[in-house]
Amino acid sequence: MKLSKKGEYALRSLINLGIAAEMDRKLVQVSELAENEQLPVKFLEQILQALKEAGIVASQRGKFGGYRLARPARKIFIGEVVRLIDGPLAPIGCVSQTAYEPCTCPDEAHCGLRMLMVDVRNAIADILDRYTLADVVEITLRKMRRDSVSLPFSAEGANSAQPPRIPARMARQQLSRRRRPARATRNAPSEGVLHHILGEYTI
Repeated sequence: MKLSKKGEYALRSLINLGIAAEMDRKLVQVSELAENEQLPVKFLEQILQALKEAGIVASQRGKFGGYRLARPARKIFIGEVVRLIDGPLAPIGCVSQTAYEPCTCPDEAHCGLRMLMVDVRNAIADILDRYTLADVVEITLRKMRRDSVSLPFSAEGANSAQPPRIPARMARQQLSRRRRPARATRNAPSEGVLHHILGEYTI
């Protein structure tokens, strides 16, 4: 499984809507969501429409309209969103529990690759179907408060001095010009959701 840009933008937007709800913001405009995450507005509108049709977000029209979560964040599972936007979690069709497709293997029951991919699928689903949007929002806010980062959608965040935003395309171009390290390094365990819930752990 590889999370698409559409899936990434959907989750980032939902996390922002979850944070906004915690800050007692009833509605958030698309332009504000796009600005906060430096996302293309038109593409984001399409994503939010798909989330709305699935009953994950709700909208209100008008000058002061916008989007909000359609149900409590604790009832929105991350796996649900990923499947909605990107399809099955399984890396190959023959191990999918929601969209099974037979493969070309002559003996599926004894296929070593399939057995391996079952474990991959189960590992992905175990995490994405275990955690809700509320879990991710709570951990995000906890880390921002710990690091004294201004909270979005709050009075504090609105009044604090923020560096000027630049268009997403320009930001990506600037990032690509930066010198990349000779070797890719693994993320530290402290960067993951599980670490913030369980402390030190190993998989």
